[in-house]
Amino acid sequence: MAGIGASCSFLPSRSKLRTTWLQFETHPGRKVSGKSICRRNLKIRADVNYVNAEEAKNLIAVERYAVLDVRDNSQYNRAHIKSSYHVPLFIENQDNDLGTIIKRTVHNNFSGLFFGLPFTKQNPEFVQSVKNQFSPESKLLVVCQEGLRSAAAANKLEEAGFQNIACIMSGLQTVKPG
Repeated sequence: MAGIGASCSFLPSRSKLRTTWLQFETHPGRKVSGKSICRRNLKIRADVNYVNAEEAKNLIAVERYAVLDVRDNSQYNRAHIKSSYHVPLFIENQDNDLGTIIKRTVHNNFSGLFFGLPFTKQNPEFVQSVKNQFSPESKLLVVCQEGLRSAAAANKLEEAGFQNIACIMSGLQTVKPG
């Protein structure tokens, strides 16, 4: 299978960072009377808007975006936006296979116990949990503590067909109460 992919990023005048993906793929097809037939697909994926804290407040108040908090349970329980929905992108890894036990031991020895961080894995039901609460046309502002998990979550949601997704660039750590 051959494929070509291109990525475009630009910074519009309102200082929103957007990413748009244009994918062009060529797939080898079958042969008909000695000739190869190729199938081509062209698709444009949705935009993910990266906004600052002030723009995020506007999205919630004016454009009626729902807030989706993807932090783990301990961070969410410590502090969260009142009207937010909580679907963690990562969950605590309780698996007991040999590989996981070794990884958990290394994690706990180097940083986990010192910083109090749980050993986690990706939530396999993340996309389905969001789909159960929101339609793909819903306007979602995805938030986390520093902005990394929300960007990963937005990518997963976009791949699942959600169209109106925004993330706070530096996470909730840049948001002031009020």
